[in-house]
Amino acid sequence: MTTAWRSLRPLHPGAWWLWAIGLATAASRTTNPLLLALVLAVAAYVVACRRTHAPWARAYGFYLKMGVAVIAIRVAFAAVVGAPVPGRVIAVLPEAQLPDWAAGVRLGGELTLEGLAGAVYAGLQLATMLACVGAANALANPRRLLRAVPGALYEVGVAVVVALSFSPQLVEGVSRVRAARRLRGRPHRGVRGLRGVAMPVLEGALERSVDLAAAMDARGFGRTSAAGRRGSGALTLAGLLGICAGLYGLLDAGSPVGLGLPLLALGALVAGAGLALGGRRAARSRYRPDRWAGQEWLVAGSGVAAAVAALVGAAVDPAGLSPSTSPLEAPSLPLVPLAGLLVALLPAWLSPAPEAPDRDGAADPRPVRREVAA
Repeated sequence: MTTAWRSLRPLHPGAWWLWAIGLATAASRTTNPLLLALVLAVAAYVVACRRTHAPWARAYGFYLKMGVAVIAIRVAFAAVVGAPVPGRVIAVLPEAQLPDWAAGVRLGGELTLEGLAGAVYAGLQLATMLACVGAANALANPRRLLRAVPGALYEVGVAVVVALSFSPQLVEGVSRVRAARRLRGRPHRGVRGLRGVAMPVLEGALERSVDLAAAMDARGFGRTSAAGRRGSGALTLAGLLGICAGLYGLLDAGSPVGLGLPLLALGALVAGAGLALGGRRAARSRYRPDRWAGQEWLVAGSGVAAAVAALVGAAVDPAGLSPSTSPLEAPSLPLVPLAGLLVALLPAWLSPAPEAPDRDGAADPRPVRREVAA
């Protein structure tokens, strides 16, 4: 019998974001409702298994509600405004006569089953991509994400992390104010509740902004001019633009082949050179830096596997990833993207388990040791 000790540590936040980007890439390549529902199920299951008890971990439900609103808006616009889609008529709305320059666009009129199905597919695709972003927000610690930003992009990283943490803080503030009003016996739902909740939430957001600005000013936040800053900034900016164009090429199914992975790899190389050059002049010390180990590679690789499987499936069986809505056909379940999404489910078991809350309901930041007998 031997005894081994293992210290649990939270996963690197960049691994969760790479996993979520892979799922979002897979969702952007298909309008198949079966595959999109599977992406939602994978993201929801991993979030349920691996999210912590931190305030930002409750942001996933907020993104799901946003997705439902996106689908409703997309269907409403397709029913009222848009190009007419031939097919089986399910409703006839009052129609307005438009001028000749608006040919091809209708306002009201016949609503067909094929047009409604196309709107639902498109709205579900966008809602699924929002859910993937919400999963990354619920699983990745925004403060630890800021610590992982290279020194050359520290100022930009602060702005990005503040923007990414806005929705979790909004959810936390609304939940706190609603709980306080409920304990006081005041309305916390409906129009009356919205009026009572909106103002305290707004005041709390302003107070947090002022406190953050004061803390940054007290710590001397800012960058002094340095020689060579323009060169490193130009390299970094060019690389980031290449990465954005490459990501657009991956997410857009109709983009040229050379706009995806090749441009993304080239942009990453150029941005890495700029960050390495600028990081020499932005010395930063880190207390307990986050390590990128085998578990991070497994989690990030599972998301990349889902994206690659979707790209391969789009090349091998494009009809399976984009089922026809005119005429309306029953969607099938392609095997290659299905296998990739099953691989993306592995972080629910391969990533570190969330820390258990203590008696006060907060997670214990100290590493936990477990005894394993072999």
